[in-house]
Amino acid sequence: MFKGSLLAVDVGGGTQDIFIWEPGQTVENGVKLVLPAPTQVLARRIKRLTAQGQPIFLQGRVMGGGAVTQAVRHHLGQGLPVYATAQAAFTFSDRLEAVQAWGVILTEAPPPEAVTLTLGDVGVEDWRQVLAAFEVPFPSHFAVAVQDHGFHPQGSNRRFRFQGWESFLEQGGKLTDLASRQPPSHFTRMAAVAEVLPEVLLMDTCAAGVRGALLDPQARVHLESGLTVINLGNAHTFAALVRGDRLWGIYEHHTGLLSPEKLWAQVGRFQQGRLTNTEVFDDQGHGCAYAPDFSAKDSFAFTVITGPRRRLAAGLPGVLAAPFGDMMLSGCFGLVAAFLELENYPVNLADY
Repeated sequence: MFKGSLLAVDVGGGTQDIFIWEPGQTVENGVKLVLPAPTQVLARRIKRLTAQGQPIFLQGRVMGGGAVTQAVRHHLGQGLPVYATAQAAFTFSDRLEAVQAWGVILTEAPPPEAVTLTLGDVGVEDWRQVLAAFEVPFPSHFAVAVQDHGFHPQGSNRRFRFQGWESFLEQGGKLTDLASRQPPSHFTRMAAVAEVLPEVLLMDTCAAGVRGALLDPQARVHLESGLTVINLGNAHTFAALVRGDRLWGIYEHHTGLLSPEKLWAQVGRFQQGRLTNTEVFDDQGHGCAYAPDFSAKDSFAFTVITGPRRRLAAGLPGVLAAPFGDMMLSGCFGLVAAFLELENYPVNLADY
């Protein structure tokens, strides 16, 4: 049994969701925060400096792109200089020559005229200050979820990311294998988090959301017979066919490209084993894959939905999952459940 508390952080494209789990405390009374995602925070800072006409220097570690990438491109578009270290620049592309082609100047030394900004998915000192202000002891254990496409400068990172999910299904698709302290070396974003938080438990944000949604009572009663979990994130939509301790199928798309009609047409065929990887990829999504021993005769019709974009599924089949009464923290609850399992903790989070 470990000592202290566990800080679980689910880093998305819109928000970073934070939960502190303490042994013996009810989940509902735990510290919970929903804050702007690091990429959103950095983007706002860059936009402010753009308005002021200031050159910027980016240092730190590779992190999620999204909003910060758009802010950098806009800054350059206004004719303002952007300097960056190589590690920071990998946030924008796996090919540094592409980043240089935008106009970013690679350098390890900050130019004296530039405002320095530090990139990274985890802000330990920021968390420490917030918790200290409320007399909350800083946790001694950490579990973090980020979405890592994997370092792959040779081709499509959408394809490369989904090949990882295909491999996961081929190797058994076990729920227990969704979390790790030693992710593959090509997951550079996860590696950057581990540099800041040694011994951290790491998960993909999509996987954490699914694991957390399974703690909802509506999901738990269907776990042995089979169900579909849909995590509608701000940037990505991820669906999994789940039965027992396994994932039997995985579907991943970009939320912004989905309408309610398209979502349910694709998910409906996914549940029946009729949706193809090519169709989803050609639709600018990531893909669709099934376990080698998947059978279309199995039923995964019961559907639970979680994620901040759940309104995309409004009025359509499925129930909304809110484990412990809080849908926004599904990913954090999934992280805690995975951590306790890895630590062989004698109590299941679902029992709290």
